[in-house]
Amino acid sequence: MRTICFYFQVHQPFRFRRYRFFDIGNDHYYYDDFSNESILQKVAQKCYLPANELMLDLIQKYKGKFRIAYSISGIAMDQFRLYAPEVLESFKTLADTGKVEFLSETYAHSLSSLKGKEEFERQVRVHDQLIKEYFGQEPKVFRNTELIYSDEIGAMVADMGFKAMLTEGAKHVLGWKSPNYLYCNAINPKLKLLLKNFKLSDDIAFRFSNKSWSDYPLTADKFVDWLNQTPEKEEVLNLFMDYETFGEHQWKETGIFDFLEALPESVFKNSPFTFSTPSEVAQKLQVVSAVHVPHPISWADEERDLTAWLGNELQNEAFDKLYSLGEKVYESGNDGIKQDYAYLQVSDHFYYMSTKFFSDGEVHSYFNPYDTPYDAFINYMNILSDFEIRVNAAVNADVDDHVARLSKIIKEKDEQLEKLEKRLAAKPVAATKGAVATKKTATTKKGAASKKAGAVKKSTAGKKS
Repeated sequence: MRTICFYFQVHQPFRFRRYRFFDIGNDHYYYDDFSNESILQKVAQKCYLPANELMLDLIQKYKGKFRIAYSISGIAMDQFRLYAPEVLESFKTLADTGKVEFLSETYAHSLSSLKGKEEFERQVRVHDQLIKEYFGQEPKVFRNTELIYSDEIGAMVADMGFKAMLTEGAKHVLGWKSPNYLYCNAINPKLKLLLKNFKLSDDIAFRFSNKSWSDYPLTADKFVDWLNQTPEKEEVLNLFMDYETFGEHQWKETGIFDFLEALPESVFKNSPFTFSTPSEVAQKLQVVSAVHVPHPISWADEERDLTAWLGNELQNEAFDKLYSLGEKVYESGNDGIKQDYAYLQVSDHFYYMSTKFFSDGEVHSYFNPYDTPYDAFINYMNILSDFEIRVNAAVNADVDDHVARLSKIIKEKDEQLEKLEKRLAAKPVAATKGAVATKKTATTKKGAASKKAGAVKKSTAGKKS
């Protein structure tokens, strides 16, 4: 079996408004509703709606032989529901074909897997409930934010019951090995790993419209020729990319939709490859070996590490401060605070603070709504300062209420005990007085008897003399 696994990430963050220092403690609304709605509507018209229509046509045209997979963040689904419900409906239509798989991920497209199991699992459960509600599927395959993965993260995912996970086929991890096989987690081999073929994926996602690229223009037939040049023993080509590749990153005018439309026909006519979903790959192929990833990797930048989000002091300070509030957030029991906590965790906020202005600087600046990383940091920390005030106020209010309730209960108990003591006090006192009187009488009688006995003894002694 030789197959192609097409997977697409769908995500849009809730963007923050310009939040000034003087807003702290006075204004608790953080979001730029105008930007969020206008950007989502723009991307929906340029990418989501036309791409979904094309995917549906291809599935129907090839009678289900063309298959794909998506992971849609909970944040994106929230925005579809608010600003573009027709996009959500189009994804539902794709789900109804039975040829589209929806993967699991964190609800907030967050970095929570790097901070501990509890928050990570909580977000995954919330996300999967949305997938079941909207698309009628219970995800079996997991895709972490930005393909972040390590041995420990994989083990957590396996413990949560997932059968397979997607990640990057990073060179510094694989070495001489090819990403075009099925692998497994080094700690728990039950978790199967699908590794991204970054060369072929990036040819579509990043280089497609680059006229200075030596292989420009990229056509479907040329791409299939490249697929056929891979060694025959290599079983799966995992093509993972942002869904916004189609129409947003690569505009319609570049011919990206024409390329996508022509690709399945060229694959079926000119190659031995089929199309499979991640679950089908994990089920049909055999694992060739474990992959050892002691330090987290991702699909970002040349380094394929975490430095896009946690590569400088600004990012780490904001990241640590945010997660230090987690316990109090859930103690508060306030749904609004918990929702804001999720939106604050979106990985994009940390990405905006990146200072990587070298090989990957252009990519970072393209997606960044702030003028500088420092603007992004200051805006985020202002919001986080206000959020912390709200969290502390909510927790302290709960504590005060709890203490007041306990004080009332203790006071009532004290009053009951006092009444019981008064009722019981009389009987023990009377009994004590009687006992003292009896003891006194007995002592008096005993003394008299002793004196009498002494007198008799004295009288008898005198007679003997």
